[in-house]
Amino acid sequence: MKSVLAGLDPANYRVHALHDPMRDWPETNCYTDLWIEVLNAMGLPPEAMLGFTLRQDFEGDQFTFFKPPLDDLEDFYGLSVGELSIFDDLEAHAEIQVSRGRLVLVEVDAFFLPDTREVSYRSAHSKTTIAINGIDSGAQRLAYFHNAGYFALDGEDYEGLFAMFRNSREGGHLFPYVEFAKLPQYPQAPSRTACAAILARHMQKRPLNNPFRQWGDDLPRQLDDLAARPEAYFHIYAFNTLRQFGANFDLLASHLEWLDSSTYAREIDASRLISRAAKTMQFQLARAVARRKFAGLAEAVDPMANAWDAIMQGLEAKTGARLAA
Repeated sequence: MKSVLAGLDPANYRVHALHDPMRDWPETNCYTDLWIEVLNAMGLPPEAMLGFTLRQDFEGDQFTFFKPPLDDLEDFYGLSVGELSIFDDLEAHAEIQVSRGRLVLVEVDAFFLPDTREVSYRSAHSKTTIAINGIDSGAQRLAYFHNAGYFALDGEDYEGLFAMFRNSREGGHLFPYVEFAKLPQYPQAPSRTACAAILARHMQKRPLNNPFRQWGDDLPRQLDDLAARPEAYFHIYAFNTLRQFGANFDLLASHLEWLDSSTYAREIDASRLISRAAKTMQFQLARAVARRKFAGLAEAVDPMANAWDAIMQGLEAKTGARLAA
């Protein structure tokens, strides 16, 4: 099977420490997790890219689905990522790009991904992003990065994954959105000095207003809506709110720790407070949904809002970065 990063074996692949099961949030979201493991497989530190987490905001109905900016991936690691135009069979495009040493990132249906066995595999349809590292259309085999690991699939899963895309050329379905990543010939880890400069740039683009206070103001309305929904909706809501900001600030803590754990000690502690509080509140919300009793949840937002203020004030003083006009 043709592969971009050779020598990887899904059976004994070692995930990065950012995906350690003992972390508050061993998985974050499919796109960020994917890049963590791609960089891990390349022998590069994914902690270096995580300054962008400062820019997460409350978007009115959800927290930002945080993703590493493509400019950061190029500036830090020499990775050039762009959209791949799909006008023929996705498999054919993927094989050509993989043979040229490019990873192919595509949004697929998790229904056919064996690594989601206890979540979506053969039980629920959901959109997720994988990075194809190896493909053999003749043998119907695929090796891919997804979430917190590196996996393989074949046979019926391969057929199911690509079936809808085969109809796209005839107009049966929309073509998928696909990116491809060109890897540098000689990968080099970024310096902490360079990363600190990018951290300051992201500080300039941080939210104007405290996102937790905005969320807290809107939370009673959201809880009323949640109470009127089936219990299963809780998981969708929690993923787009509590998990997004909990995992985001868990990664911010790791980024600051990687930069300089002594210099940023207070901001690291405040970031971890948000991470832990989000995890605790998720458990509380799950119980509240089961009992249909939501009293007291709004008060849990205040410590997170105060921690956000502490992070931003501390980093503003240490980086000298002001909000961009």
